[in-house]
Formats: sequence, C-alpha cells, structure tokens
Amino acid sequence: VHFSLSFISPDCTLFPETVNGCSLSLSSFNEDLYEKDRLEKDSEAMNQMKGEAEEEYSKLRTPWKWVIRKRIWDLLEAKNIARPPRPVHHRIPNYDGADLAAERLAKLPEFISAKCVKVNPDTPQKPVRRCVLEQGKTLLTPQPRLRTGFFSTLQKKTLPDGVGVSDVIISKGVAKHGTPVGLNEKYIVDLVVVGSTAVCPDTGARVGKGEGFAELEWGILSLQQNLIANTTLVVTTVHDEQVVTMPQANLTKHDVPVDIIITPTRIIRVPNRKPKPSGVFWDLLSPQKLAQIRVLRQLKSDIEKETGETLPNGPDEVLPPTAKRNKKKRKGQNKQDRKGGKQPEK
Repeated sequence: VHFSLSFISPDCTLFPETVNGCSLSLSSFNEDLYEKDRLEKDSEAMNQMKGEAEEEYSKLRTPWKWVIRKRIWDLLEAKNIARPPRPVHHRIPNYDGADLAAERLAKLPEFISAKCVKVNPDTPQKPVRRCVLEQGKTLLTPQPRLRTGFFSTLQKKTLPDGVGVSDVIISKGVAKHGTPVGLNEKYIVDLVVVGSTAVCPDTGARVGKGEGFAELEWGILSLQQNLIANTTLVVTTVHDEQVVTMPQANLTKHDVPVDIIITPTRIIRVPNRKPKPSGVFWDLLSPQKLAQIRVLRQLKSDIEKETGETLPNGPDEVLPPTAKRNKKKRKGQNKQDRKGGKQPEK
C-alpha cells in the first residue's frame, strides 16, 4: 500500500483539549465553537505585531524579502488583481485566476501520477485542494500555523454521506472531517504545492508571507523521511504579476525553492533551481518561533532524549506582522470583489 497511517500521536492532536473551557473531541465536534476559537487565535496572532511600524522590518531576519512582499501586495491591490480575503497584505495573497492556475496544475503529468499531495491551507490554493480530492488522491494539509497539531489527511472516497469536496477544502471542514496525522506516522509525499507571495522564474526562489511555515513543514517531513528532499517535486500556483526576479545570494539555507511555477496563463519549469534543504535547521529556529509551535517542541524534545545531546537554538527575532481580519464586511462585498467591482482596500 502506497499510503498508510496508524493514527494518532497523543502529543500532536488536531484540536486543543478544550476550547473556551469546553472539551472538544472528534465525536462531538462543534463547528461554530471551532470556528470561533480559530478566529480568536488568528486575531491574537494578527495583533501581536500591530504596533510595529514599517521601519521595524529592518529588525527582521530577511528585510530584503519584505521589500518584495510589500511591493507585490501593494501591486495586487492597486491593480485589483487581489481577491478575498482582503487586503492581501501579510497573507499568501489570493488572486484573480487562481482556479485557472489549479486547472493547469491538475493536467501536469507529475500531478496526475502523484498519490499523496501536500497542499498549504491558504485561500489561493483552495482550488488545488479541490483538484487533489476530485482526482481521488490523498490530500495532506497542515493545521493553520501548526498551532494545534501537525497535518490532516483527506480522501474523497472516505467522506461521510452528505459531505462534499467543497465542505472539506476549508479550515473548519478539514478540522471536522480530516484524519489527524502524528509526527511519527509512516507515509510518502509525492508532490508538494506551496503558496507564494513572489517567486523567481530563474532559480525557483520563493517568498511566502514571512512566517516560515512552508520551510518548517518541509524540514519536518524530510527529517521524518516522509519526503525525499532532493527528488520530491515542489510546485507553486501564483498570478503572473507574482513572478519576479530576486537576489539568490541573500537566500538562507532553509529556503525551499520550487521546481515548477504555474500561473493562469503559463507553466514555468525552473531551469536553474537552487538545491533543496533537508531537515530542520535548529540553529536558525528562534525561541520565539519555537514557542509558537508545539509540534516542533515535541520533535526537539524527542531528538534530545534519543541522542542525549542538546540541540542548538537560533537567535532571537522579531516575528513578522500577520494579516488583519476584517470582521465587519458588509453583505455582498465578496461578490463584488469576485466581479472586480470593488476598489482596493487601504
């Protein structure tokens, strides 16, 4: 069997043990409670850097990436290419034509032959997650910000009666119907799809939203031998305006380049892809980031117990700003955005 799981790691659960004082389990999943808790924790994360001004970016580990991010975010909004959730700043930006890029991806020979596909949980890759499930593949998707767990798997053939693919390609659907995957499960990822804010067509270097989760997930999966770092294909789906040249000399050793870039209009096979990293670079992992992610703390503890050695810590860092969630959207706004009739939010 190509893909098998022996669920579930007790220290790497899908849900918090309690939500607002109420116990939560798979057998008594409360969708409204889950969504309320998710939004509250997102809001906490988003407000963490609320007071930081633009000049604070200079304290971040890779300030040059923030120049690129801001330029692309501003451009997508200014040209009204951006699609909800908006504004796209501090997100993997959703864009007009994301469904067309997903359709192109679904026709790739490498996608067709893949049995297990890892896809990020961001909005522009929602059509990709749909394609994975519609083609009968196993979808592996991370918990948002790896906050409450590690990954979940979904397959169309195992969905309950009355539950469609559209119901499980969003966060609360994954939480309700996905199967939690622990750190030590045995499976092989055939293809990885990542979201990007910007990507280089020459080297495959990519810039995400600045939180580093794609790299951390890659590092953990390669360390746990769930993917082969030098041969597992990495693909990103983006708008054409997000394809830009960027300086490769400034890339860090944990950056994961892509092999193929897919836009609504074209497929780019990167000619001079940078080497892909393998494993977790503990010397780059700041105490602030480690404190955010339980699964990393568990992995580090397991390795230190097994080897009897203390793993290094990375330097302190200022964590990047996160997206602001607009909770007061008026009715019909999303519909107007989809039609391109709404002016960009400031």
